[in-house]
Amino acid sequence: MSDTKAPPAQGSVDKKPNLILSFFTRMFRGSGKKRRGPWWKPGLPTLIAFAVLATGVTVRVWDPDPVQTIRLRTFDMYNVVKPRVPLDPSPVIIVDIDEKSLAEVGQWPWPRTQVARLLTALRDYGIAVVGFDIVFAELDRTSPDLLAKSREDLPASVRDSLAQTPANESIMAEAMKTVRTVLGQASTQSTQALAPSDFAYSTSFKGALGTKDVPDPNDELFKRAVRFPTLVYNRPELEQFASGLGVFSIGEEVDGVVRRVPLVVHISDVIKPALSTEMIRVGFAGNSIFAFLTVGGISEVRLQTPRGNFPIPTDSKGQIWVYFAKPDSFNMPNNEGRMYISASDIMEKRVPPERISGRLAIVGTSAVGLLDIRATPISPRLPGVEVHANILENVLSQTFVRYPETMQLTEFVAMGVVGLLLIFFIPRVGPVVTLVGLTVAIGGFAGTSWFLFSEQRLLLDATYPAGLSLAIYGVLAFANYARDAAEKRQVRGAFAQYLSPDLVEQLAADPDKLKLGGETKRMTLLFCDVRGFTTISEQYKADPQGLTVLINRLLTPLTDDILKRQGTIDKYMGDCIMAFWNAPLDVPNQERMASEAAIAMFQSLIVLNEERKREALEENKTFLPLNIGIGINSGDCVVGNMGSAQRFDYSVLGDAVNLAARLEGQSKSYGVGIVIGEETALAIDGHFPLAELDLIAVKGKTEAVRIFTILGGPEVLQDPDYSNVVAQHAEMLRAYRAQEWDDAARTMNALKGRLSGVLDGFYDIYMARLEEFRDNPPPADWDGVYVATSK
Repeated sequence: MSDTKAPPAQGSVDKKPNLILSFFTRMFRGSGKKRRGPWWKPGLPTLIAFAVLATGVTVRVWDPDPVQTIRLRTFDMYNVVKPRVPLDPSPVIIVDIDEKSLAEVGQWPWPRTQVARLLTALRDYGIAVVGFDIVFAELDRTSPDLLAKSREDLPASVRDSLAQTPANESIMAEAMKTVRTVLGQASTQSTQALAPSDFAYSTSFKGALGTKDVPDPNDELFKRAVRFPTLVYNRPELEQFASGLGVFSIGEEVDGVVRRVPLVVHISDVIKPALSTEMIRVGFAGNSIFAFLTVGGISEVRLQTPRGNFPIPTDSKGQIWVYFAKPDSFNMPNNEGRMYISASDIMEKRVPPERISGRLAIVGTSAVGLLDIRATPISPRLPGVEVHANILENVLSQTFVRYPETMQLTEFVAMGVVGLLLIFFIPRVGPVVTLVGLTVAIGGFAGTSWFLFSEQRLLLDATYPAGLSLAIYGVLAFANYARDAAEKRQVRGAFAQYLSPDLVEQLAADPDKLKLGGETKRMTLLFCDVRGFTTISEQYKADPQGLTVLINRLLTPLTDDILKRQGTIDKYMGDCIMAFWNAPLDVPNQERMASEAAIAMFQSLIVLNEERKREALEENKTFLPLNIGIGINSGDCVVGNMGSAQRFDYSVLGDAVNLAARLEGQSKSYGVGIVIGEETALAIDGHFPLAELDLIAVKGKTEAVRIFTILGGPEVLQDPDYSNVVAQHAEMLRAYRAQEWDDAARTMNALKGRLSGVLDGFYDIYMARLEEFRDNPPPADWDGVYVATSK
């Protein structure tokens, strides 16, 4: 409940909204027609809906394979509907070991001398860099020295001559010295060590850079990067002459489709770069590759070259989301493919130089039996070498698909917001209207997801939030239908849930009392509100349920104090209680009963604060005591069934109600706990110790009223100093209204500390008021009325 209140309309109750409590109050009240019990006791459908929401969010955090598959298939659809516009001409060529090349050069694997011939031809064409999507893991069996060992039937002179002939690996290595070459390495999940202890002959990866929240980025990188236990490496005599070494292994998603490819991998405590990034580094004469980390993991891999830096956004594991163009044509007559060029055509110099010069070349195969086929979003059968070509074009054109943490956070926020709105609205406006809103919300979210991809290349999953929202809707819509059906069969039970037992018995005996309207009676009204509730609420902004528990602990004993003294609880308004006496049943001495209840409420508050203080010390938490203000007023009111033909409640209206609400608000302004109106004071005078506070025109009213406070229980009347305090207090008010400021101040100073200092706060406020009047005196004909500017 906020500490300030909006002025009520004439004849209405001052309902003071609280942003936290009022939301949960309305949420748990049930639908439309009847309030179903206390707001802190949610119904089973609401609890089930919350359970579905919590379970759905938990499953999304867990992210099992079926959830991933649905999300990834949606992303695939986006790529299919709007594929990447390819670069034409492409800066990348695929040197294809195709059927034509095998027919002209021979079966695979080719002798390393033929690979050297291919490298030499590419050098002559002016290629920027050559990368191999192939591993040369074994010695060439056609090498002369191996032939000499395997052909014992040859004359000794021939075998000696062959043994002295340079090995094929040496010829390939010599060719590699003349052209920038990146050899591919393949990671494997095999636990058998396939490489020597010094397999990482070289790595261009220089390290990780982190934010201030990542104190040891290199250590974090080792934890985050995709990990493979072992590596299939090339022959050492080849790798030592390579310009770079890159891992070309392509990971697959849970459904076997290639969407993400690691740009850095963790192998045997070494971070290795991917083939594609290493090719760009070597081709552009760069010397380093860095990874950038945040608290969420790897966020970017960056190449630094003389021709500029190439930042590559990645997921938390350092994987790039490949944005695929439509599949390229290969094995076409006259080399019509955009990227594919037959290896034999290059070796025989049948390709125009402008198609190759300055390009980045990946050597791979599309030949039957050798083809490395991959399922991708854009095609179920795409050569693996083309995946690397797409990555190269992504990087060179800086065209990326991203699925950043902000998009995933947006999905969680959408799930929470839509779920809570459904829980709130379905019981109140019905499933049909809510379905229209839900349809619009899902359509808007799906449209936003497509817009972000098509315009910003950002991925946002709309499928899971939509599915979870529909599940919650189904639970609540069914519950709403079942509840309405039960209400039609149980009218009497429904009345018992929101009316007092006494009133239910009266209604059962005389149903005509359900008519709108009421009767005029003299009643006593009590308003109680928590002071400083905003400050207390801030302690629970991360735990609204804890705030609910706290308010329940407060309202329960205060309610008991009212009910024990024949009061009727009209309503709870957040942290505020409205109660009245003398309806529906007559209550003799209603003013005294209300005053006793107010005093008992402060005593209960003392007990509660002592318990909370002890708990706070035990839990090492900050203790903020609860405090309340109470306003009591008596007068004629209209009481009865108020509302509409569809819904009504037993309540009270009248000017006396408004004044009681205003008096509660003034308790803080006068430094006392209880403020009562003049009619109440006249009725309890002699039974409780009283002191006049002021003549005040409360906000929203022009007529001045005399207000009083209760100094304590009846025992205070027996205090020997009580009569003197009352007389001096009256003299102080006389001097104040006569504008005898000095006399009023002297009297207040003499009264401070008397009767346990119950009025000390009041006198401090009056002292401040006197100082203001000394500087800005009221008019000479001032009648002593103080006009309140706050509620």
